[in-house]
Amino acid sequence: MLYAELVERETSWDHILALQTVFLTKGLPFSYYVDSHSIFRFVQGRDSFWRRHYKVTDEATPQWKQVLDDCKVKLTYALSPQARGKVERPYRWLQDRIVRTCAREGIKTVEGAREVLRYEVDRYNNHQVHSTTREIPIIRFERAMREKKSLLREFKIMPPYSSTKDIFCLRMKRVIDPYHKISINNLKIRVSGVPLRKEVELRIVPDKKTGLTEIRFWYKDKLVDTQQVKNSDLNLVQF
Repeated sequence: MLYAELVERETSWDHILALQTVFLTKGLPFSYYVDSHSIFRFVQGRDSFWRRHYKVTDEATPQWKQVLDDCKVKLTYALSPQARGKVERPYRWLQDRIVRTCAREGIKTVEGAREVLRYEVDRYNNHQVHSTTREIPIIRFERAMREKKSLLREFKIMPPYSSTKDIFCLRMKRVIDPYHKISINNLKIRVSGVPLRKEVELRIVPDKKTGLTEIRFWYKDKLVDTQQVKNSDLNLVQF
């Protein structure tokens, strides 16, 4: 298991942070095999924002998928839980272990459950013999890396970007108004380096620990401005 975390509410940003952790520590995979959760895929008729048929399935690109596109990682969708059996089985096993341990030890907080999760993932990866391969997963993984039998490849930032913040981020586009400002959820931000009425691309990096969000403004493949605002002012709850 390359990544595991418990969160109170599942968001696109949490999944982007998961990508960042895996890509920077293990490398870029050949592909991701996921279900059709709205974080991973836009499905017309289910995702409400475009319900009036302005967009059909897969024409709108979710935030999480945009990160994969920038990293040139292929994406495949499973059409049923059974199709992802090799993924679902260990996660079902892990879920059962966590729930039973928390119930037995009286753990009632997310942080307490995270400690149980970390213990179980460490045991699964580094100590337990896998029932199918008959090997400890970390030993099998490291041997595959040594023998170059893995499809993981080194992560590199591709031009015009120069920071991981421009890859692992939320994205949106805005048009500069006559006052040299843009609006995000009723928050007005003055932007320099972009002509009036031109579109600017925003690459947004929230930080839950500091309570601040860094906004990086791109225009014609150039970073023209960087600003910080309070998370509460930006109100990115929909992400």
